[in-house]
Amino acid sequence: MTEECAVRKVTHTHIGGQAVIEGVMMRGKKNWAVAVRAPDGSIHVEDHDLKTAVDTHPWLGRPVIRGMWGFWETMALAMKAFHVSSTLFGDDEGEKLGTKEIIFAMALGIGLAVVLFIVLPATLTNWMVGSVTERSFTWNFVDGLIQIAAFIVYIVAISRMEDIQRLFAYHGAEHKTIHAYERGLPLDAAVIQSHSTKHVRCGTSFMLMVMIIALLVYSVLPYATIIQFLGVEGRIPELAVTIIVRLMCLPLIAGVAYEIIKWAGNHSDQPVVRTLMAPGLALQKMTTREPDEQMIEVAVAAMQRVIDREKAMAT
Repeated sequence: MTEECAVRKVTHTHIGGQAVIEGVMMRGKKNWAVAVRAPDGSIHVEDHDLKTAVDTHPWLGRPVIRGMWGFWETMALAMKAFHVSSTLFGDDEGEKLGTKEIIFAMALGIGLAVVLFIVLPATLTNWMVGSVTERSFTWNFVDGLIQIAAFIVYIVAISRMEDIQRLFAYHGAEHKTIHAYERGLPLDAAVIQSHSTKHVRCGTSFMLMVMIIALLVYSVLPYATIIQFLGVEGRIPELAVTIIVRLMCLPLIAGVAYEIIKWAGNHSDQPVVRTLMAPGLALQKMTTREPDEQMIEVAVAAMQRVIDREKAMAT
C-alpha cells in the first residue's frame, strides 16, 4: 500500500459485496448490482432494487436479530447474483431463478455445511473422546478444533480448482475496491491495485467468528442436564441430541458473530481491532487472490452502479 493510501482517513461504508462467476456483486442499502466480464470481453452491468424484511418489520433490524435474519437474506441474494453471473457469462437465456429454486439451493448448501462442519466433527469427537456427558469440556474443545480444521481443509481443497482461483481473485478485487472507496480515493484500477485483498467485513472472517463463538457457547451448554431431562440413553442417541441442541443455538451464534464483524468493520483502523480480527484476516489469504486490472474494472463497474443509484435515490 502506498504512503498516500496509508494516511488516508477511513470512512466506513455500508456497501459490501461478493465474488461471482467472472464478476462481482455489490450491495447497497436499497439496491444491488452485478458486473460480469462477458466472453467477448465487455462488461455487463445490471442493478436491482433491494427489498428486505426490515422494511416492513423494523424489529428485525435490532441487534443480534438482524444478524440472524440477515444471514438468510444474504444467502438468497447470493444465489440470485450467482445465477445472474452464470447466465450472462454462459450466454444462457434460461429462465430466472425462482423462489422454489432459491430455497432448494439454499437448503442444499446449508445441509452440506451442517454435515461437513457440525455432524461429521461431532461424530469424530464422539468416537475419539466418548460421550459428551462424561467429558464435556474435552469433548467441546476437540470438536471445536475439528470444526476449524475441517473448514480450513475445505478451503484449501477447493482453492486448488482453477475456476475457484479466479473466483477468489474477483473476491480480492471486491475487497480492494471497497478499501479505496472507504478512503475516498478515485475508483481507478491503478489506485485500487495498491490496496490489500483482506477486509475485516469479509464472509470468511464471519464464518471463522461463528466457529469461535460456537466453541465458547457449546462449552457451557448443560448437555448432561438436557439429555437426562429428555430421558435419552446410549452414545448414539446422546450424540443426536447434542447435534440438535447445537443446531438450535446456531442462529443466535450467527447473530452475535454478525454484530462483532459489524463493530470491527466500523473500527477497522484501530490496532486492537486488527489484532482481534487477525485470524480471520490470515484465513483470507486462502480465500482471496491478487486480481488483475480487468477484474478490478469489473468490481468498479458494480460499485459505481450502486453508488450512482444511491445518489439518485437520495436526490
